Amino acid sequence: MQQQELKKKIAELRERLPVTIVAHYYQRDEVFELADITGDSLELARRCKADEREWVLFCGVGFMGQSVKVIAPHKRVAMPRIACCAMARMIDQQCYDDSVEFLEKHGIKESDVMPITYINSSAEVKASVAKMGGMVCTSSNAYKIIEQGLESGKKILFVPDRCLGQNIANMMGLRSCVIGDGKDPNKADIICYNGFCSVHQLFTVDDVNFYRKRYPGIKIAVHPECDPSVVAVSDFCGSTSQLIKYVNELPEDQKVAVGTEYNLVHRMRDKNTYVLSSTKPECPTMNETTLEDVYNTLVAIEKNEVPTEIFVDEETAKWANIALERMLAL
Repeated sequence: MQQQELKKKIAELRERLPVTIVAHYYQRDEVFELADITGDSLELARRCKADEREWVLFCGVGFMGQSVKVIAPHKRVAMPRIACCAMARMIDQQCYDDSVEFLEKHGIKESDVMPITYINSSAEVKASVAKMGGMVCTSSNAYKIIEQGLESGKKILFVPDRCLGQNIANMMGLRSCVIGDGKDPNKADIICYNGFCSVHQLFTVDDVNFYRKRYPGIKIAVHPECDPSVVAVSDFCGSTSQLIKYVNELPEDQKVAVGTEYNLVHRMRDKNTYVLSSTKPECPTMNETTLEDVYNTLVAIEKNEVPTEIFVDEETAKWANIALERMLAL
């Protein structure tokens, strides 16, 4: 089917189904434009909880659909594609347990560790973090959550994104290490798991230097999932929503190069906004979802035969929700 025909059929299905279509900022344009609700991962989960329709059709990656189900277990959640966030897939239950064991082998008792997981993680990892007294963070509140965690007097085990953990440590003037980098974790305040976002790793200091040379006076704005070396030479570092706000508040004639996912950047402003990369920094898994996938999922919902419905077992959901609620309480 052609796009226009698909859009027409999707519109017809939406009129008769109790479905809210939700899309993350990184989705391709034709999917993003369909959505009733758009935003970043936690914002979407919270707004889905408040939504009155029975079904959420979530266009994003797997951990995001799980977050909706954890926060709002009464909702039925379907995903056109259960695409996998590469970073979230870098850590599972076994990898988390191995990280705790690594610390214990270095003389750091489990009781002296405050685990914090980036929201880009599975419900199982969130549950494990909660059981150790820890909580979830997002890129926009990571500083505050880690600051709160440090008040416990314990060392922070930050999973799975080493870059976000190291960048927050640098902002706080604290010491950090990455598991496996050969540094003594006893000398670090924040111990980071060795995970990362493959898209944000595309941005380099050379890219920053290129744009500064080509456009004198240009602003460089990057996401904290970027390497600390890139963040150190940038003008602004912030979460997805913070980047949008920063760029939109710049004077129209102010040039800015943005280090984050392509689909978000190209929707920011019509002029004087550039992607901070010589290649197209497009998240492959976020871009798996197509209009045809959305249509097929709506048809499946109408038939009540949804192979991509999201389920989280009750025990995991309980503990994962505790980790999320601890964050929300702050």
